[in-house]
Amino acid sequence: MQEAIAVTMVLLAWIPLASAQANRPLMLEQTIGLPDGRGRIDHLSLDVAGQRLFVPALGNDTIEVVDLKTGKRVHTISGLKEPQGALYVTEKNRLFVASGKDGTVKMCDATSFQLLKTVGCGDDAGNLRYDVARGRVYVGFGSGALGELDTGGQKIAETKLDAHPESFQLEKGSPRTYVNSPGSRKVAVVEREAHSVATSWGMGLTLANYAMALDEADHRLFVVSRAPARLVVMDTSTGKVVQKLPAVGDCDDIFWDASRKSIYATGGDGAISVFEQQDADHYKEIARVPTVKGARTSFLSADLGRLYAQYGSKVRLQHKFRSTRSVNKGTHGRLGATPPTSRRVS
Repeated sequence: MQEAIAVTMVLLAWIPLASAQANRPLMLEQTIGLPDGRGRIDHLSLDVAGQRLFVPALGNDTIEVVDLKTGKRVHTISGLKEPQGALYVTEKNRLFVASGKDGTVKMCDATSFQLLKTVGCGDDAGNLRYDVARGRVYVGFGSGALGELDTGGQKIAETKLDAHPESFQLEKGSPRTYVNSPGSRKVAVVEREAHSVATSWGMGLTLANYAMALDEADHRLFVVSRAPARLVVMDTSTGKVVQKLPAVGDCDDIFWDASRKSIYATGGDGAISVFEQQDADHYKEIARVPTVKGARTSFLSADLGRLYAQYGSKVRLQHKFRSTRSVNKGTHGRLGATPPTSRRVS
């Protein structure tokens, strides 16, 4: 039985606080409710210029579009099948949505929300990433694959993996992609241009590696495991583990804040683990900010200085961060509709 909720996200606004307040790295600024939601939310995306947050309400089979300037939901995209990931591509004004139940990626116009294309990938389509330089969209799906699409929604290629991919990160300065594969207890290193796995790094006894973030400048990969709950810091030059630290349990999203040298990991155990980088080889958990049970996902916007995270039955927005700065009701429409007329997605 699903629990009825109004998705609550936590917007963590990173505004520098006095050093005396270092034990309070996040300060809640705003709470925005999303009525009529149920279940949990999954991986979010953001339109920075338009200040719109795209919230995959997986349990509701919708994408909730939130205007961050007004703090209100302004549109609902319905007719989806367990949306697990959203991706907004700025230069094309396109919204890509990966759905786990029907294994599709749907592309729509991000102004009218008209459905433009549906691409069949495979079951459990989830995480989405965008390679700006190459104009390519990547999606993880199935028993082990990364699909590559162009910004017109055409499937270009596929890279085979040995297990279902969870979070993955693209290097900007190279064609390498790091992929969490909890089913095989590895991190796979994929060559995007060759569409092949170059190598893989075992996770040892740190199991269920779902969340991942990348500090490309320092050649550090941050992976959070669930069994046990650990932050694992890896050197991307060698694949060796640099440090392991206890972290919040049931983590599904982690973000690296380069300007503030901080890491934010959200976990379903009901907290956000905040880590501070002391140097590239040493990190310290400085706080666990309480949320609620089941709030596993989040989204960090360095441009807006905000961390958005689910908070139980609402969407809480805007926390303030230490020494850096770390959704209400609107119109409804189904994906593929030109407002105000609506139709169901096929």
